[in-house]
Amino acid sequence: MFLILGLMLLGGAVFVVGEVATLPARQRQSSVRRAATYGRFRIPGPPQLRFRERVLMPASSSLAQLVLKLNPRVTVESVRMKLLSAGLANKIQPNAFLAIKGAAAGGGLVFGFLIGVGSSATTALMFAAVFGLGGFFGPDFVVGARARSRKEKVRAELPDALDLLAVSVEAGMGFDGAITKLTEHMDGALSEEFSLTLGEMRVGESRQEALKKMAERVDTPELSAFVRAIVQADQLGISLGRILRVQAADTRLRRQAAAEERAMKAPIKMLFPTVMFIFPAMFLVILGPALLGLSKLFGN
Repeated sequence: MFLILGLMLLGGAVFVVGEVATLPARQRQSSVRRAATYGRFRIPGPPQLRFRERVLMPASSSLAQLVLKLNPRVTVESVRMKLLSAGLANKIQPNAFLAIKGAAAGGGLVFGFLIGVGSSATTALMFAAVFGLGGFFGPDFVVGARARSRKEKVRAELPDALDLLAVSVEAGMGFDGAITKLTEHMDGALSEEFSLTLGEMRVGESRQEALKKMAERVDTPELSAFVRAIVQADQLGISLGRILRVQAADTRLRRQAAAEERAMKAPIKMLFPTVMFIFPAMFLVILGPALLGLSKLFGN
């Protein structure tokens, strides 16, 4: 044990002595190397593209073009407007959405064929067609559902937003400043729409055109009526504060009427699950013992 420890210490001592003895020579060699390469530079080669830029983006563009050829009525602009209505324009590009539709349709075809291939060729083709169509139209259904949900949120938030705009305008602020104040103090779908409209006005779009584009994106009767009233007030020189107060009261009444309408539809919507799921269980609990008793009576 002591012999091994002594050998290790001796080796360490030899290493340290060698490093100390060769240190001046190594420093001199390093200085000469730096002086010899001073002023030179290395020309970088072409940057290496990432996998996303080399493969995914070209494949996405090809799929998008294929989807546009399969459905000529769809355009990139219509897809962009649909994504704007759903609040997804900042998260996904139109070409990427079209590529997702194409990939989902292709995956549905393969998945349906694999499910039905065990039965027969006809069944495999039928499953492939069903799943392929589901994959193709599924993203449109999801975006449409999100757009409808966003419209309902806008309708619910509009009266409070108009009250804030009216207070700001009556306090002496301009309409653009009132919209800025609204975007600072409110969150949600309506605040995002007003923020986008404010950005369009700041880059040179007229107020009327920016508001009309917002009404086209959201496409609700309350917001369309508000935009028409603001446009008419600008054209005729009517006080914006009074217009905003009237619009706020009108949208609040419309929201109350819509809530009452949904409440009146609720019993009808509850009738079908009640008949299908609750009544059979009640009949089983109530009439089950009586039927058992009658079967025993007639059996004896």
